[in-house]
Amino acid sequence: MSSYINTMISSTRNITNVLKYLQIAVLGSAALYFGKTLFIPLFMGLLIAMVMYPIARRLENKGVTKIISVTFCITIVAVIFAALIGLLLWQMRTFIRDWPMVAHKLEEVFRQVQLWLAKNFQLTTEVQDGWLQNHAGNLVSFLAPALRGMVNVSANTLFMLFMIPVFAALFLYHRQVFVRFLRQFFGPRYEGRLEQIIQQVIGTYFRYIKGMIMVYIIVGILNSLGLMALGIPHAILFGMLTAIMTIIPYFGIIISAMLPVSAAWATHESIWYPLGVIGVFSFVQYLEANVIFPKVVAVQLNVSTWATLVAILAGSIIWGMAGMVLFIPFVAILKIVADHMNDWKGLRMLLSRNPPI
Repeated sequence: MSSYINTMISSTRNITNVLKYLQIAVLGSAALYFGKTLFIPLFMGLLIAMVMYPIARRLENKGVTKIISVTFCITIVAVIFAALIGLLLWQMRTFIRDWPMVAHKLEEVFRQVQLWLAKNFQLTTEVQDGWLQNHAGNLVSFLAPALRGMVNVSANTLFMLFMIPVFAALFLYHRQVFVRFLRQFFGPRYEGRLEQIIQQVIGTYFRYIKGMIMVYIIVGILNSLGLMALGIPHAILFGMLTAIMTIIPYFGIIISAMLPVSAAWATHESIWYPLGVIGVFSFVQYLEANVIFPKVVAVQLNVSTWATLVAILAGSIIWGMAGMVLFIPFVAILKIVADHMNDWKGLRMLLSRNPPI
């Protein structure tokens, strides 16, 4: 009887713990979702600060003041970002220059489609033009809210882009304060473990950036091979540029794809070549999101592919593209903490790439 009671008490305790962790997960996810305007630039700044920390520490060890070392690190990040924006603007300007030719070809294709419909379905061009005019108003009413939403998203994005280097500079400059806060928060019980965790987290972020660079190289090679197979001129240039521009969420891949699409249409008379370019980029993007990114980054972070894929999907649901970038190192940090916690053995086995048997 007593063993039965002990079993029931143990089962009740386990259920209580599961419900407690589930409640924490739900409340934490809600806080991250509704507070994304704060948390996205905050954690992006933390990511940049950890990547730039070795450079700042090396400069300070050589006698450079902290202000100058932090300014130098943020300047490096700003130059890289400015180069990406300049590349994006160059591609946009090139596409705008080629737009009249693309628009003329689009008009020709549209007229050919109209003639095909008139021949096979007895729909005269007058009927088709009237149908388009009747639905033009509906299209405008549909696009107006979408454009307003894009303006709001752009405003939020500009705010986040402004705050990311600010947070990165503050994290770098006040890093000793944050470390002392963590020591006070966890207490002397975890003093030795905390130092190991911090060092491993910095190394994890470095390996994460290394994995990201490898992903962009692989994506650039696949893009280039696809464009070369289609006979698109400057295939390697377009393939690598498109891979690099995926760093900029949403706009990067769209604008960078316009240039090879217009080049395909200028080189070949058939519309199938531009559609082939779009197909190549779409297929490579699918491989990046579902195969290349989880595999390559998981190897660099020593995190299971399953956990990496879950982090990507959860991040995209909560924070969109930024979540796909940030949630993977979150999982890696969670694994590091689990490695130092005896009570988290189950979680460690779930997250590890090669869990102990």
